[in-house]
Amino acid sequence: MQALVYDPDAPHGLRLADTPDPQPGASQVLVEVHATSLNFGELAFLRDRNNPGDVAGWDAAGTVITAAADGSGPPAGARVVTFGWAGAWAQRRGVDTTQLAVLPDAVEFTAAAALPVAAVTALRAVRRLGRLLGRRILITGASGGVGRFAVQLAARAGASVVAVVGSRERGAGLSELGASEVAVGVGGLTGTFDGALDNVGGRMLADVYGLLATEATALSIGMASLEPTTIDFEAARIRAGGSRIEAFSVGDRFGADLGYLVGLLAAGQLDPQVGWLGSWDRASEAAGMLLGRQVRGKAVLEVR
Repeated sequence: MQALVYDPDAPHGLRLADTPDPQPGASQVLVEVHATSLNFGELAFLRDRNNPGDVAGWDAAGTVITAAADGSGPPAGARVVTFGWAGAWAQRRGVDTTQLAVLPDAVEFTAAAALPVAAVTALRAVRRLGRLLGRRILITGASGGVGRFAVQLAARAGASVVAVVGSRERGAGLSELGASEVAVGVGGLTGTFDGALDNVGGRMLADVYGLLATEATALSIGMASLEPTTIDFEAARIRAGGSRIEAFSVGDRFGADLGYLVGLLAAGQLDPQVGWLGSWDRASEAAGMLLGRQVRGKAVLEVR
């Protein structure tokens, strides 16, 4: 089969090449991939997490070729969206049956491929903040994949969402997704927040921490800035004792949450926000645009 492999000498580390077919385990299905997506974290740390020739990729949607030998999961022919920490950027992938959801015919593969990491991360982070009805929530990096799903899901849960972006152009469409306010940076924001989801890290996370109400939590989800964070905790104690930062980890076993998100997608209650769509032979182009903050939402590749 063909796959996008890690090649340190290729543009953005991606090259189409022939690779062996995956050999699924007893609790895995073999899937013919029709669409896959790119995530900032995969690309930014591609060189740190892979060896030359590795097939990376987390998100993929396609059709089951071979059902799991242990009888779990969907049968051959089922349309599915899948997650795994490797192997999605290929014509075929083996995936555990706890890491997938069946797609109704009305949901396109390209839309479904946008969901796994970004939407499940957003869903679980929003849940982690607790009850949101009537609460004021801050979301940074709101123009990216996780951010745009988080805005929709937090607003759906009843929060008043303030979406922070890097430029006014990047904030296009966020009000329509449910943001009550769209801000360029946090410098002009007033008042405090009952919770925050930070996708940027660096100085941004420190600034967000300074905007929390007493006992509120900021979840550190991503590090799009690629910069470490320095915080004056003494100032925080004086200003709003009990506020805290939690390093968020998305966890595992995506199946049930993917099923819930697919249901929202099928009902028209969740927008996949695919900001770039094209053939996977244009993967380097898509990667460059994603890393350069030129994609609003998700970059999705159609696998040929």
